[in-house]
Amino acid sequence: MVLSATIQSTLLRYQREIDAALRAAVHKAGSATKVSALDGYYGQMQYHLGWVDANLSAVKNNPGKLLRPTLLLLAYEAAGAWGLASNTTAAYPKHIERALPAAAAIELTHNFTLIHDDVEDGDTERRHRATVWKLWGVPQAINTGDGMYALARLTLWGVLDQGVEGTIAARLGETLDRTCLVIAEGQYLDMTFETRQDISVNMYKGMISRKTAALMECAAQMGGMLGTRDQETIKRLSNFGRAIGIAFQLRDDILGIWATAAELGKTQAGDIYRRKKTLPVLHALEQANMHDRQVLSTLYTQESPVTAEQVKDVLTVLERTQSRAFCLQYLAQQCQLAHEALASIPHNSSSLAARALKDLETLVHFVEETI
Repeated sequence: MVLSATIQSTLLRYQREIDAALRAAVHKAGSATKVSALDGYYGQMQYHLGWVDANLSAVKNNPGKLLRPTLLLLAYEAAGAWGLASNTTAAYPKHIERALPAAAAIELTHNFTLIHDDVEDGDTERRHRATVWKLWGVPQAINTGDGMYALARLTLWGVLDQGVEGTIAARLGETLDRTCLVIAEGQYLDMTFETRQDISVNMYKGMISRKTAALMECAAQMGGMLGTRDQETIKRLSNFGRAIGIAFQLRDDILGIWATAAELGKTQAGDIYRRKKTLPVLHALEQANMHDRQVLSTLYTQESPVTAEQVKDVLTVLERTQSRAFCLQYLAQQCQLAHEALASIPHNSSSLAARALKDLETLVHFVEETI
């Protein structure tokens, strides 16, 4: 999907530094083993991260949006960057060194969940390439994901080398560990929901708050913890992360059904073809009349592939139940919560904090373009 110049500028702000920190973390772990037989193991991690091809040969890659680590660094700056703003320039943002290990840890955590998700969902492609399990098998993919989880935790402790107090580092570790547990809870619910026909809208909201929003909430909270001791600032940044995390998932749910093929870059109404029970469908199931509910139930329980005619019927049901309007309203509510959280952050006179808050607002505006 094409991104606006404004959101691109925000996401590119620290892309180079985050990418370098990720590469350094993987390289350090691989080099420490001094066992050539393990090159393939770390090669699988590098493949998933897009740095090498299936033959483990280096490729020129696009690091991707790096949304979560960027969110952490922006929250860190919005919280005051621990008073280090005076030590930075546009060409050399030295102040972010304090938070870079945590940013890399967040991205590694995100990617370990993706490796495992691909196994659990049976997805054969990610980012237009074969998934790790498709190339090397399920056992290897599980093990690679486990290793990336451990590497994320090891990378986080790098904040100690950047002068972060031990007590703060320990709280960062606790926050990340708790979040990983919550994400696993969300994945359990998501997999369980696939085979159930009694999933309510509220149950779905609870699931995405765990599976999708939890890590973005964690990123914003950890950024705040690295940037200030003020607990109100940290809490409000955490609230922002949660709201924007839910909003991003709602945006995906809406686009997964109603975006044009050109906007998506993939099949229009793809979520219906894949029989994904996203929020629009669950809302329709709750609001539909008996006939329309049967139309939906048939599609989401049949074993044969979904036809274009069935997709058309589902879109008609969604229109009758005003499910798109419902989702847009809920998205608007989450965006409003995100705006309110940013507006309530105690004022910081730093120009760096002001710029970071503007960048965080840009993330909200990007999501709001769906409305």
